[in-house]
Amino acid sequence: MPSRIAPLRISAYTLASAAGIGRAATVRALRERQSGLCANDFGDPPLTTWVGRVPGLEDRSLPPEFAAWESRNNRLAWLGLTTDGFDASAAAARARFGPERVAVVLGTSTSSIGATEEAYRRIGSDGQLPSDLRRSVVHNPHALGGFVQQALGLSGIAVTVATACSSSAKAFAQAERLLRLGLEDAAVVGGVDTLCNSVLYGFNSLELLSPEPCRPFDVERRGISIGEAAGFALLERDTATGPWLLGYGESSDAHHMSTPHPEGAGANLAIRDALLRSGLAVSDIGYINLHGTASHKNDEVEAAVVAALFPVSVLASSTKGWTGHTLGAAGVTEAVVTLLALEHGFAPGTLNCRCVDSPFGPQIRLENVDSPLRYALSFSFGFGGSNCVLAFGTDRVA
Repeated sequence: MPSRIAPLRISAYTLASAAGIGRAATVRALRERQSGLCANDFGDPPLTTWVGRVPGLEDRSLPPEFAAWESRNNRLAWLGLTTDGFDASAAAARARFGPERVAVVLGTSTSSIGATEEAYRRIGSDGQLPSDLRRSVVHNPHALGGFVQQALGLSGIAVTVATACSSSAKAFAQAERLLRLGLEDAAVVGGVDTLCNSVLYGFNSLELLSPEPCRPFDVERRGISIGEAAGFALLERDTATGPWLLGYGESSDAHHMSTPHPEGAGANLAIRDALLRSGLAVSDIGYINLHGTASHKNDEVEAAVVAALFPVSVLASSTKGWTGHTLGAAGVTEAVVTLLALEHGFAPGTLNCRCVDSPFGPQIRLENVDSPLRYALSFSFGFGGSNCVLAFGTDRVA
């Protein structure tokens, strides 16, 4: 059984997604119920589905000193790092602790595979990659972590977490352990994933893409909408301001490569451990940001777990109707939305859901609810049964 952990401050956080660039734009989209989903025009040919595409990425470029890292994924990462003053907050931590004492722990599913796809599409008759894409730093799973570490001038531990949809939630957990063990004094955590053919055609082959904007927990839900996002948070032990990371729970279903355990065994274990590490009870939780992908099995199992464990008073929702499913960045995307809910005192509803499937509990809310929130959970339940639950709060637990 896990023990209580010392909470960590989240001294800075940011998000760039289809719903908005930065915290203020994201809150505005949530409050005004403005979705970032659009009809898919990505890919060759584009599949008939809806996506959460960050506008203008094609028109952006990295600063010249980072030209070797050029890729869609790293352009989005740079956009995220330079939003809400996050890069300045990271620089302040670097100055306080030293560049070797600030970790980088990031989640991603695809890293810069979009650049690799392009390289193979343009391979020459001699079998060589095109000269402008002979850049080994982008053709590997750690491309994101390597880029972010260099962009922020850091030299400490750098880790890439690739556990499907739970990747950037697990980044928080791994960073907490690094700080608790004294290996680092602060950590940049988060994740980035961008649209690419591998993901779109891969999910299409599983018949999981929705031909309309995704409708989480709806009786007529038809699948997921893929999105892209970059989200970051700065974790520290000793700082005066910011919300708290109170706890986390991790588990593995070991049940099926894509389908969750039918009784939610791994999800239950991750929830239990997050509560134990934080010292919270189910009755303390005001809001839950659900994984809520709008696939039939994910929603069915997750809703059953929530109905069995939590009181009817808890406010629970999926926010993928705003952002789409951002894959390896889903954990940090929903963590940031949860932190915004705590900061602004409102629980976003479930966009696009018109009629909640009848077996699901009353915890799932369709409309936004203004409510002072003190403690909240963020669920990330990924392919292969890789689960992570994060517990956040506006204050420490007594």
